[in-house]
Amino acid sequence: MSAVLLDTQAFLLWIEDSPQLPRKAYGAIEAALTTVFFSPISAWEIAIKVGVGKMTIGDAGTGGLADAIGSAVVTNGFTVLPVDLPHALAVDTLPLHHRDPFDRLLIAQAMVEDLPVITGDRAFAAYDVDIIW
Repeated sequence: MSAVLLDTQAFLLWIEDSPQLPRKAYGAIEAALTTVFFSPISAWEIAIKVGVGKMTIGDAGTGGLADAIGSAVVTNGFTVLPVDLPHALAVDTLPLHHRDPFDRLLIAQAMVEDLPVITGDRAFAAYDVDIIW
């Protein structure tokens, strides 16, 4: 495996060093030859959920959420996968198996870039993407 895309839950479990992240997912992230992509879509989802009080991020510190996420991405050597026009437009072709707009865009990115997704969300399996969990 040469590259993977993290969904939001996998990213959060990884940075929290949570035992809820399955061994297979952990191994895929940790693999020395794997490029691990982090999407700004996940940062957007986290920011919205933090903003409305549905989520907290453990040590956001004085720099706030931007510093916490940015630091986690850099510290873990993740590569940011920009959201480009083909990603956004690919959402139009997706059947409505999954209604969450953040996840639909992550699925579109994975499909356009031909990346497996590290996710525990079973709804992803309804799409033409490889799942690691």
